Amino acid sequence: MSVRRFAATATAAAPPELLFQHLAVAEAWNAWGWFPFASRRVQTGAKEADGVGAVRRIGPAKERIVTFERPGHYAYVAESGLPIRHYRADVRLVPSGDNTVIRWSAEIVPLIPGTGGLTAALLHRMLADFARRVARHCERCEPGCPGHL
Repeated sequence: MSVRRFAATATAAAPPELLFQHLAVAEAWNAWGWFPFASRRVQTGAKEADGVGAVRRIGPAKERIVTFERPGHYAYVAESGLPIRHYRADVRLVPSGDNTVIRWSAEIVPLIPGTGGLTAALLHRMLADFARRVARHCERCEPGCPGHL
């Protein structure tokens, strides 16, 4: 079992606090994501509703929040629903002048031996798309968006 690591970056003309909120609130993923099914919180966190221990479901995937350090670090692990043995993603939001640099990194252990390279390449592409999408959305986000609630 070999661990594969990869990362994607994007820059947003939006503050880290707004980006963090769009990552932390499960329903906000519906506003910026391209998912064919709704994202929703299915379990509240220990101290904050969307904080550590919270669980969200996006289609068949169930993910648990493991780091909630507002506004700079957000991380989650897949508990079920993905065709991989282990998946952890960390999103770091770093202020840079009037912008925020988004660094979305992940580590995986493939379920099927020999598929790590392909799986990592596909997930890397997905995370790069996530980073770009959340950045663009937050640059033009309207007040009624779930990320503002």
